[in-house]
Amino acid sequence: MKKIKPNYFSRSQWKKKCALLAGSTLLAVSLFAFADQVEAAQPHSSYWYPNTLLKWSPDKDPDAIYNRGSVKLQEGRVIGDKVNEHAKVEPKVIALSSMYSSTSGAPSQGSEQFHTYTFSYWQYIDKLVMWGGSAGEGLIVPPSADVIDAAHKNGVPVYGTIFLPQTEHGGKIDWMHDLLAQREDGSFPVGDKLIEVANYYGFDGWFINQETQGGTPQDAQNMEKFLKYLQQIKGSKMEIIWYDSMIDEGPVKWQGSLTNKNEMFFQDKEQRVSDNLFIDFRWQYKDEKNGKYDYITPYLNSPAKAKELGRSPYDLYAGIDVEAEGYEASYNWPLLFPDGKAGTTSLGIYRPDWAFNSSKNNEEYMEKEQIFWVGNNKNPEQTDLPEGADPLSWRGIAHDIVDKTVLTGSEFITHFNTGNGHMYAVNGKVMRDTDWSNRSLQDILPTWRWITESVGSGSLKPSFDFSKAYYGGSSLKVEGDLKKDSSTHLKLYKANMPVEATTELSVIYQANSDAGKVKIGAAFSDAPDQYVFFEPKKWEKVGEDGVWRQGSVPLDQYKGRKIVGISLKFEATKAKADYVTHIGQLSVTSTMDQANAKKVKAVTALTVTENEFRDGIYGDARLTWNEPEDHSDVLYYQVYRVQPDGKYNLIGMTGNNVYYVPEMKRLDKELSTKMVVIPVSRHYQQGKGAAVSFNWPKYPQPIAAFEAEQTLIAPGDTVQLTDLSSEVTEQWNWSFPGGEPSSSTERNPKVTYGEEGNYEITLTAKNSVGEHVLKKKLITVTKEAANGIVNLALGKTASASSFVNENEGPKFALDTDDKTKWCAVGDAPHTLTVDLGTEHKISEFIIKHAETGGEPAAFNTREFKIQYSSDGKKWIDAVSVNDNTKGVSKHAIELTSARYVRLVIAKPTQGGDTAARIYGFEVMGLK
Repeated sequence: MKKIKPNYFSRSQWKKKCALLAGSTLLAVSLFAFADQVEAAQPHSSYWYPNTLLKWSPDKDPDAIYNRGSVKLQEGRVIGDKVNEHAKVEPKVIALSSMYSSTSGAPSQGSEQFHTYTFSYWQYIDKLVMWGGSAGEGLIVPPSADVIDAAHKNGVPVYGTIFLPQTEHGGKIDWMHDLLAQREDGSFPVGDKLIEVANYYGFDGWFINQETQGGTPQDAQNMEKFLKYLQQIKGSKMEIIWYDSMIDEGPVKWQGSLTNKNEMFFQDKEQRVSDNLFIDFRWQYKDEKNGKYDYITPYLNSPAKAKELGRSPYDLYAGIDVEAEGYEASYNWPLLFPDGKAGTTSLGIYRPDWAFNSSKNNEEYMEKEQIFWVGNNKNPEQTDLPEGADPLSWRGIAHDIVDKTVLTGSEFITHFNTGNGHMYAVNGKVMRDTDWSNRSLQDILPTWRWITESVGSGSLKPSFDFSKAYYGGSSLKVEGDLKKDSSTHLKLYKANMPVEATTELSVIYQANSDAGKVKIGAAFSDAPDQYVFFEPKKWEKVGEDGVWRQGSVPLDQYKGRKIVGISLKFEATKAKADYVTHIGQLSVTSTMDQANAKKVKAVTALTVTENEFRDGIYGDARLTWNEPEDHSDVLYYQVYRVQPDGKYNLIGMTGNNVYYVPEMKRLDKELSTKMVVIPVSRHYQQGKGAAVSFNWPKYPQPIAAFEAEQTLIAPGDTVQLTDLSSEVTEQWNWSFPGGEPSSSTERNPKVTYGEEGNYEITLTAKNSVGEHVLKKKLITVTKEAANGIVNLALGKTASASSFVNENEGPKFALDTDDKTKWCAVGDAPHTLTVDLGTEHKISEFIIKHAETGGEPAAFNTREFKIQYSSDGKKWIDAVSVNDNTKGVSKHAIELTSARYVRLVIAKPTQGGDTAARIYGFEVMGLK
């Protein structure tokens, strides 16, 4: 591999000085082609009900283009030699994974958060279903663009979900009828749309889960016709997967096997109805004592039943439910994968995202994820349970399922990028220093995590590290104590790559000592268990300040052979405690391909299609561009913001030709901001950039706002004031007549009141543009408050516009138990009304939203009002909030007398879910 060339930002300084000239090579369009300032907004992944899907089209949906996958499915994965003697080749694995915490509000192209579910054990699964859907959000959920990209890069087809929930979870039989509605010619309108969506977004089919009770024999027949229709129109590379729930008579009755009652949804004589059947979890169980039930026998008969229908038993996926307990529960492995015999069926895993959802941080998640997939030994070669262990206990998926690889071409480059980070580096230079995540940017990560072989007393341990990266947000860290003459061999990748005359191996690394040698290992198909180790003769300094070292070795003498394993070996030349090396890049490339590769050209027609500004200092943008005429070599497009000082800040990357620039802060009162899009080749070489700018609105004067920690106090008490003025405020002048002190220039002052009475507070917010004055008669000082302020709503009567059932009724919003809630369904607004019994003096409201009860923050109430009334008829607004994100929100008000209080919820969640979830509503005041 050639030495890495200087990147776009390390070239001669004169380009920085000329960056604003229209003639600069940065520009493919005018820098001053300003966009109209219309509303932008974060694009989100799609979700629909059957009837709303019929109204959808990509031309009418402004977010649709952002939801298209940009990576084609990598076909031809290879099994190769097994590293685990127990692993079986024939069974497949399907994962039903919730890739986001909620159906709605899932960003289309990644987010600004580091801790996200960046699943990466693709080598052990054969299909991924993006699980989602709810009665309050939508029932039909396609996979997001980043999930499509990550799955396809690893050779895994990905599927959307059609979820018809049980009635106790809000399901309606009418939704199933809407799904199955037919035209006079027998075609299904929703079926046509499902295939249109899959083709437009670029994913591989649908998983259908019909669990709504109340179906009839006619409904079952219609469902079978619907599935057959999808088979007819879907195309040969698309699949339809059916969940074992509905039976031939119409009701939902889980079989736990392939039986006469559910075979109509799988196969009808010579006609395929669905491509796979996900068998319900009960296949594992049998009542040995009372003989009340036996699901094991019909399950064991399922393979013969499948063959009778002309199908493979591995088209059946026996499901295990890991959502609640993950690898801490017991599963009937001996029944599914008996030792020394073929697997009974394939394996279906429901909610392996447990590893993420049960973790408090990324470190815990990665630990659990490793145990989940490769077992407690954290070594896919060594998965045996301890002697005497329960055979139903977890042993890791690698114990039973052989790993697979997509490394079958002539080239491969990895930077060990997991798809998230605290920063982003480009050729060793940090171009972004804030958190991010985007599964589309995930590299193909090591097949084996981890297999290490050590010689001598020294042993090094591998892990992913997010503090250093050569390209992306992470690197492979190998650390430990080096002992003289010791070595560690780290096996990383299974492969099936042909060696050509121009093939070379290359590595980029940095270490805290020269006490260790870094060698590249390769195993060949004629001797797969023997690794040959190569040490580069020459090391080049690369990256910013030359802190990284790059070395390459040619493989011309191995021409005509195939690489089946790629590894690294670390040899000690002298002792070194706490040795640490970071591997920033590992590659197999062709010097001929690199020499002949043409520099990718700039994009054209780069345009800011939409802008939205907040408070005059925050703005986002939607960008679109035309790809270069020959873009076959383009891997990604980098999107940069050029700061007023000329520094380039990486906003993000995409394989698409559209990008949403998340809200960014105005810098140094700039009048306009330039955005640059740079194409990156598959060899990670940057092409020419194109730029476009947008104008900021006039710099605003401040808007004064504040809140008091409490508004009802006893004489001698102190009030903490919190400034809520707009962010452009530069000075604060407070006035507290009757208080001590009587004035302040602090941002968040405290004031004490010694005498009873009602007191006014004035805040003047100033900046260089102007000032704004806010006066509030807010504080009431009374001796009555010395007896304490109580929750007036506790034990009182509450009514609501709706609630799911008696267990989630309105009274549970008042019981002060954070484990119970009032949950309202249907369309907003939702109302909760409290009768305090008699008129009371009220000073504050406290609302405990979804997050308080342990639900995702995405379900916290977004927009609501609190009103009060003396007679329950005439209502007065006391609080109005339109941008809440907190799990607990407090709202102090001027002392007010009322008997009735009403919470009116206009937007129940942060996304599209229409269900309100209130775990507590407290009305604070005097008895």
